Amino acid sequence: MNFDFSNPYTTTRIPVFARNVVSTSHPLAAQAGLRMMLKGGNAVDAAIAAAAAITICEPVSNGLGSDAFCILWDGKELHGLNASGRAPQTWTPEYFKRKYGESLNLPKRGMDTVTVPGAVASWVAMSEKFGKLAFADLLEPAIEIAERGYLLPPVVQQKWAAATPELQSLPGFAQGFLPWGRAPNVGELFQFKAAAHGLRKIAESKGAAMYGGEIAAAIEKFSNANGGSITAADFAAYKPEWVKPISKKYRDHELHEIGPNGQGIAALIALGILNHFDIASHKVDGVDSQHLQIEAMKLAFADVYKFVAEPSSMSVTPEQMLSDAYLASRAKLIRMDKAQDFQAGNIAKGGTIYLTAADENGMMVSFIQSNYMGFGSGCVEPTFGVSLQNRGHAFSLDPASPNVVAPGKRPFHTIIPAFLTKNGQPVMSYGVMGANMQPQGHMQTLVRMLDYGQNPQAACDAPRWRFNQGVEINVEAAMNAQTVQGLIDRGHKTEVINDSYQDFGAGQFIWRAGDPKSQGYVAASDARRDGQAVGF
Repeated sequence: MNFDFSNPYTTTRIPVFARNVVSTSHPLAAQAGLRMMLKGGNAVDAAIAAAAAITICEPVSNGLGSDAFCILWDGKELHGLNASGRAPQTWTPEYFKRKYGESLNLPKRGMDTVTVPGAVASWVAMSEKFGKLAFADLLEPAIEIAERGYLLPPVVQQKWAAATPELQSLPGFAQGFLPWGRAPNVGELFQFKAAAHGLRKIAESKGAAMYGGEIAAAIEKFSNANGGSITAADFAAYKPEWVKPISKKYRDHELHEIGPNGQGIAALIALGILNHFDIASHKVDGVDSQHLQIEAMKLAFADVYKFVAEPSSMSVTPEQMLSDAYLASRAKLIRMDKAQDFQAGNIAKGGTIYLTAADENGMMVSFIQSNYMGFGSGCVEPTFGVSLQNRGHAFSLDPASPNVVAPGKRPFHTIIPAFLTKNGQPVMSYGVMGANMQPQGHMQTLVRMLDYGQNPQAACDAPRWRFNQGVEINVEAAMNAQTVQGLIDRGHKTEVINDSYQDFGAGQFIWRAGDPKSQGYVAASDARRDGQAVGF
């Protein structure tokens, strides 16, 4: 594709052109990945090293107790990995009602939000199936960073300080993340020696310490002492799942996402709806283009929030949700003059980190891992520095919901990697992190690249909107004032937000420029984070 490499948006970044590239939301993690390539490793080795390092460098978004998903091109075909965790065997609606009353609200923080973390298992699975280097080698940079420490960057510090009042009294949080009784300041040295200890045990055992071994035993003990019920047996029973990604054609490309229990299908639905409009006939940053995208996204979320859960619990299939006839009927509901509050259709009848790596042999990796809601549960096992996610909060206690909690079940999940192909060949590995902003970011940036020819860095830098609920949206302060007023005039309840990090996600992009050995890739990293794209 012939991109326009000018950039009309304010940014601190430029595209990176190289044959071997890593793009992450923290420079030290990107360098950790690059180190593996320089040692003779491939893109999978780089992604694992970067993922391990970023648990230390960006603990406000992920940790050793995270979940993960991956889509990767091995040089011949696409593979998907679902490493989202399962509920402890004790979890039933009755369990929560006994502890928390008859309210349908699940706890937001604490040990009763922790499902079995899948991220470490994803590293092991990826390494065993596709890696070149020894697994222990991949964790060396993360161990070094955790042991020696690093100076805190601005965006990570902002979120760290903001989360501290809510989380400081939760088990292990202060010990792990408030070394002076407060959040570190920008430029202060943060060391996480407990996590270095945990990473060594994971490296030595190739993950076995985490899944039924001494780390799992320590988490069970920690959980029992702090009101939880997750056990080492829950960890030992856990296995990530290799899956076939789901996809939808958009223009002459194919976008691939991990299927339910994740929300990636929302991006596919929205793009499937936009297929019925000539969006390129409207100005890229004008009100018509933005309005169409917002309405398509709202229609997508209406169905996703009603129907998506663990596949065995869903009343409809992804194929039904993505059928051309059904999406055409949904597209007809959009009015160009008015924002609408859409409801789910009748289908039966019709913080997170994201990173990406690619190497000169054509392997491309789209990887995401998250603790959910920033520091997740707020609980940190102190011996091994395992900061645990709170994905259990996404379950429902409503017996009519397909997402109702049950033993061993996976909850509805927000983290989603994406991958773009054309005629069966790889084009781009990318993602935009940030809760329900993720499919919205996937759609907005892809429209900019495929419909308007914007290069990945410009598409990443462009101002974004975020749909919340009903007709409520947020827009970034950099969005064109006339466009914002035009959205308001059409009935969008619009709030302009200055805090891009919290509300509008952050992306990493690697676009294949041609044959990797002779031409390589163009990579972008979002200026909304502390990140960096690097290559050689």
